[in-house]
Amino acid sequence: MDLIRAAISAGDRAALASVAVPDSYRAVVVRADEAEMFAGLSTKQKDPRKSLHVQEVPTPEVGPGEALVAVMASAINYNTVWTSIFEPVSTFGFLKRYGASSELAKKHDQPYHVVGSDLAGVVLKVGAGVSKWQVGDRVVAHCLSVELEDPQGHDDTMLDPQQRIWGFETNFGGLAELALVKSNQLMPKPEHLSWEEAAAPGLVNSTAYRQLVSHNGANMKQGDIVLIWGASGGLGGYATQFALNGGAIPVCIVSSPEKAELCRRMGAELIIDRSAENYQFWSDEHTQDPREWKRLGAKIRDLTGGEDPDIVFEHPGRETFGASVYVARRGGTIVTCASTSGYWHEFDNRYLWMSLKRIVGSHFANYRESWEANRLIAKGAIHPTLSNVYPLSETGQATYDVHRNLHQGKVGVLCLAEQEGQGVLDHEFRARHEQAINRFRGV
Repeated sequence: MDLIRAAISAGDRAALASVAVPDSYRAVVVRADEAEMFAGLSTKQKDPRKSLHVQEVPTPEVGPGEALVAVMASAINYNTVWTSIFEPVSTFGFLKRYGASSELAKKHDQPYHVVGSDLAGVVLKVGAGVSKWQVGDRVVAHCLSVELEDPQGHDDTMLDPQQRIWGFETNFGGLAELALVKSNQLMPKPEHLSWEEAAAPGLVNSTAYRQLVSHNGANMKQGDIVLIWGASGGLGGYATQFALNGGAIPVCIVSSPEKAELCRRMGAELIIDRSAENYQFWSDEHTQDPREWKRLGAKIRDLTGGEDPDIVFEHPGRETFGASVYVARRGGTIVTCASTSGYWHEFDNRYLWMSLKRIVGSHFANYRESWEANRLIAKGAIHPTLSNVYPLSETGQATYDVHRNLHQGKVGVLCLAEQEGQGVLDHEFRARHEQAINRFRGV
């Protein structure tokens, strides 16, 4: 790995091409024989630090249409939390089904799962049929893995029945020194960003773009009032930026004064601190309290001058969904993904049907949407919301932080990069955006 790291640092494509691909590499894994280790514990009691291991794994064969990437940095997403605590199901079922689907996919069915759905790095090897990308290209990866054999996928790849989330429903993810991706997951690395900054947007930036901006999601327009749950977090931080950048008016809901301050640094003005307001949407485990929905709605109208949200950007799920349906304006849109607080949503359908609202499901993004979201990062219009950065050896702690909501923005992980700040090529462009980059990092 030292030779690979040195060639990348020197920007020497010829040297990188001449380095032999190692037989094994360090990776963060969960193990199939530990899939029941948290049986009987509540979600909060399950500790990713116990289930995530850093170990040597064999380097997978690079097949047609695939690329092996030397990973300089990665990041934590909530799907890594789910994998690490084996909720809602163990991801080894995904790997087994994928492995049985074809001879090429068989290698994904292993007794270990290399996790991670983000990366910034350098192409180390490409398989047969790959012409767009070459050894030495500096890249980031989006996490949609799709075979493109089904006609449904050729209008929108997210509708392809064979689409999977790389590093979650496939093996050989980005929290490792090497990662295996399909070549159509690759995008150019923004040259003004460090490795860890470039790795951070990936999944959440593309997800927020489709959910809020794309015609496949809420199709946000100028002047829309957008209620954003978790507005300083890994997903909500990008939604806040897209709203501001697109001429909409974000109403940011956060859970602490520190997170409220981060939203102000982004440029948001309308902020609701849940910790100060103490909303209790559920009076007990089975019963919601509509009075609390109404109290939230009144607070929103107080901030907006009497207007209800055109769009509600939903991802907490069970805890907040009833309130989200209630507060959206007549004819408004609730666009939803993830459900980090629970998948079983309950709401009063009178407020949906009689007020002609609509619920739109959104899941990650297609290649075009991911490319456009990454292009906005490269143009300096959207900035990484990166807070803490950990070494690969401490990925368990990084994942624990996300699981327990101890973070702001994204949590990064250094893989082959030896320290933060490496990988910047366009220093002049960065200098013009340095203040914004630091502001969005909460520095």
